[in-house]
Amino acid sequence: MSLCRNLKSRQLTLIIVLSLSLCILSSGCTQTQPEQKVYNVAILSGLDFLADTTDGFKEGMENLGYVEGENIVYDVQIAPAPIGNQEIIQKFVDDKVDLIFAFPTEASMETKEVAAGTGVPVVFAIANIEDTGLVDSVRQPGGDITGVRYPGPDIAIKRFEIMQELVPDAKIIWIPYQRGYPIVASQMEVLRQPAEDAGITLIEFPADNAAELQAELDRRDTLDDIGIDAIMAVAEPLFVTPDAFEVMGKFAYEHQIPIGGAIMLVGGYGSIFGVHVNDVEVGKQAATLADKILKGTPAGTIPVVSAENFFEINYTVAENLGVTVPEGLLSMADEVFR
Repeated sequence: MSLCRNLKSRQLTLIIVLSLSLCILSSGCTQTQPEQKVYNVAILSGLDFLADTTDGFKEGMENLGYVEGENIVYDVQIAPAPIGNQEIIQKFVDDKVDLIFAFPTEASMETKEVAAGTGVPVVFAIANIEDTGLVDSVRQPGGDITGVRYPGPDIAIKRFEIMQELVPDAKIIWIPYQRGYPIVASQMEVLRQPAEDAGITLIEFPADNAAELQAELDRRDTLDDIGIDAIMAVAEPLFVTPDAFEVMGKFAYEHQIPIGGAIMLVGGYGSIFGVHVNDVEVGKQAATLADKILKGTPAGTIPVVSAENFFEINYTVAENLGVTVPEGLLSMADEVFR
C-alpha cells in the first residue's frame, strides 16, 4: 500500500509540474504582457536643400532604440514650397500623431500655429528663434514645442568675415533674399555695424523668384559699372533655390566676382564657400529631444539647443573665379572640395 501511495504521489507531482510548465509556456497562467507601443511621428521637410535633416533624425532615433516599422512609423511630407503648408500639418494633427518634427524656420512656425492647443508636441530644427516668436525663451520654450536653433545671426557674421578675407578689397556686397522672409531682418541687423566699420556697403535685394533676380542683373549688365564686388547669401531659401542660384552664379562667373555664403553647384556654376550647419547632425540633435518627449517630458520644458557652424570651401570654384583662398581659411574649413 505504501509503495502504491508513493507511486501515486509521484505521478500527481509530475502532472502538476507538467501542467505548470505548459501553463507558463502558453502564458495562460501569467499576466498578459502589454503590447509594445508603436509611435507615429510626422516629419515636415520644408526645403529640399535641407533634406538630409530627415536622414539624421531617423538615424538618431534608431540609435536611441526606435526601429522603423517595429516601434516607430514615420509620415514624411516634403513641402512643395517653404510656406503655405497648413493643410499638411492639419492632417498630421487629425491623424493624432505622437510628435511632429518640422524644419526649417517657416515650416516650424506654421507647425506651431496649427498644432497649438491640440496636445501634439512639436520639435523644430534649423529654425531661427530671433524675431519669430517660435519660443518664449531658450530655457523654457513654452507651449508644446522645443527644438534645435539655427544660429542665423552668428552665421551671418561668420559669412561676412569670410567674404572679407576672400576679397579684402570688396566695397560693395550684394545680398539677395526671399522677399518677406521672416528671419532676414535679424541677420541684416547684425551685419550693418561691422559692414559700416569696414567701409563696406551692403545692397539688399529682396525678390520673389529667379525671374526678378535675372531682371535686376540684366539691368546692371547695361551699366558701365555693375556696382557689385561680391554676392553673399544670408540664411533664407532664395539663394539655395537651383534656378535662382544659377542666375546669380552665371552673373558671378561672367564678371569674375566671388559668390558665397552657402555651398551650391548648379548648371556648372558654384559658390566659393558656405557656412551652415551639418543637417545630419542637427537631425540627430532633434532626435534626442524627441526621445525625451516620447518618454513623457513636456516639450515646452525642454531647453532649446543650438546647432554648430559647419564651414565648407569649394577650392575649385575659387580658382575658376580667380580668388585666392588664404591658407588660414583652408585650415579652418570643416570640408574642402577640390
